[in-house]
Amino acid sequence: MGIYEKVEEIESLIKKHHEMFGNSIPLIASENVTSTPVKQATISDFSHRYAEGWPEKRVYAGTKYMDKVELICLDLASDLFDADFVDVRPVSGSCSNLITYTAFTRPGDVMLTSPITKGGHITMGPHRSPKTSTYIGGTAGSVHGLDVRYFPFDEEEMNIDVDKASKKIRELEPDLLMFGASVFLFPHPIEELSDVAKEVGAKIAYDAAHVSGLIAGGRFQSPLEEGADAISMSSHKTLPGPQHGMIAAREEHAEDLKKATFPSNVSNHHLHNVAGLAVALAEFSKYGEDYVDQVIKNAKALGETLFDRGFDVIADHKDFTESHTILIDITSLKDEVGLGKDVEKRLERANIILNRNLLPWDIREDRHFENPGGIRIGTSEITRLGMKEREMERIADFFERILIDQEKPEEVKEDISEFREKYQDLHYCFESGKRAHEYLEIA
Repeated sequence: MGIYEKVEEIESLIKKHHEMFGNSIPLIASENVTSTPVKQATISDFSHRYAEGWPEKRVYAGTKYMDKVELICLDLASDLFDADFVDVRPVSGSCSNLITYTAFTRPGDVMLTSPITKGGHITMGPHRSPKTSTYIGGTAGSVHGLDVRYFPFDEEEMNIDVDKASKKIRELEPDLLMFGASVFLFPHPIEELSDVAKEVGAKIAYDAAHVSGLIAGGRFQSPLEEGADAISMSSHKTLPGPQHGMIAAREEHAEDLKKATFPSNVSNHHLHNVAGLAVALAEFSKYGEDYVDQVIKNAKALGETLFDRGFDVIADHKDFTESHTILIDITSLKDEVGLGKDVEKRLERANIILNRNLLPWDIREDRHFENPGGIRIGTSEITRLGMKEREMERIADFFERILIDQEKPEEVKEDISEFREKYQDLHYCFESGKRAHEYLEIA
């Protein structure tokens, strides 16, 4: 294959990807889809430029218009997160976490957080497992050199155990408490643990990568109001912007966070995505509250309908979730359809896109992250497509047919494509006339 043929093949594959998602039910909790105005901002000439430093204090020329866009982005973000200080230069949620560690801790300091098995993200992980010395390679331990310890976890409540955590904080006297996770169904107990954190002199941070949209929409919880010093986040999950990062914090931490961002962790900060984020935040200012309300309603409704069909949806006694995510223990079906990886692949054959996920008790029951006992479902993207509670019934039907009735996924795929045809437009955003997953031709 020659060079030109390779370029044609690349374009063909990208178009096939768009076509696939236009005929799929996208349920990955860490994904969303941006509007056409956001996409147009991200393909601007900003993508070719550099702008190191703070707006209007750059060390590059030619930035005067990019500076103004970034300042608008900062204003919008400050309003949405009710924050004294915001920095939109982090290029991802992982980068935002590393910036937080840099500003608030030194290598060797102790951080208390959630383990990956209980929803924590790899950026919160240690260098090696505290119990087995197995290599983990978590950002906090491997990159910043933190001594990572874990919050006690209540498996019944699917949350941090407040009483046991209070005791552990007093015993360890950690330097940083890191709340938030990649899988957390219910608000974390920041307010309940803030006094004991102050008692031992610990800073409080909160990884809002998954729930930043819920927080900006006034739902789930208000970390800064509840006692957090800073919120680190990404901008492309429940907040439907481009892939980027942000930090919101109390004013007293502004200078430390600025320096920890540049020059410590970021040089150029992807100005095209700052522009796209600014547009996404403007959309969210207008439509965000209605959007996140429906996201949570859909998650609860999907949890209930799947539970009614015999699926072991976690936390049924707590109405399944208060976020965009539900978690399903798939082990009761392992003899018929396998475990998490097997189910993920089986559903993908029908164009239902989700991911396998560790359950809090998987390691104890000798299951591994490569094929764990759970699957994770998110409702952010299907809500953007205009789906509501009624559509959650249809989605649950597809799950039942594929996993319980064991229909061939390829046969159900045809019905899913027909179902999706009614949900091609994006909602809760500025209108453009383009389909949600349409490939945009540039003339």
